[in-house]
Amino acid sequence: MTSLTLPSPRHPWAGLAAWLALSVAVAVIGGIASADAGNFYRQLEQPDWAPPARLFGPVWTVLYAAMAVAAWWVWRSPPGPARSTALVLYVVQLVPNALWSWLFFAWQQGALAMADIALLWLLIVATVLAFWRVKPGAAALLLPYLAWVSFAAALNFWLWRHNPALLG
Repeated sequence: MTSLTLPSPRHPWAGLAAWLALSVAVAVIGGIASADAGNFYRQLEQPDWAPPARLFGPVWTVLYAAMAVAAWWVWRSPPGPARSTALVLYVVQLVPNALWSWLFFAWQQGALAMADIALLWLLIVATVLAFWRVKPGAAALLLPYLAWVSFAAALNFWLWRHNPALLG
């Protein structure tokens, strides 16, 4: 992985604001694609274990906040290759995170959304491991995110396989 030179955190609260802003930006990008997600989600045949659509927003809000704090915590660690690698992985995993909503809700591409969430899951695991090397507590903050994406992957797979007309 390429080393990323990041400035030392001279202004830690500004850094936290920046990591939170990045999380908000990713949430907004996904949110734009999910503007009509509730209506589409209700049209899908659902498994008994599917959560109600109203649960997703609050869960993602908490997860994005925890993710930003975890990244900030790693960013505040002493500079070095491990920190750079961890933060690059973190930023990279945000791309499939934001893309998933577009694939699933806006473009209704179940197979591509499944491939995207599988890639996202692998990138989150890599990020957790990289964060662990720098700051184990930051890695722990990402575990609920990993658990939620694991659940979302299972739900994505079920919905895709049981709704071929809508997620073809």
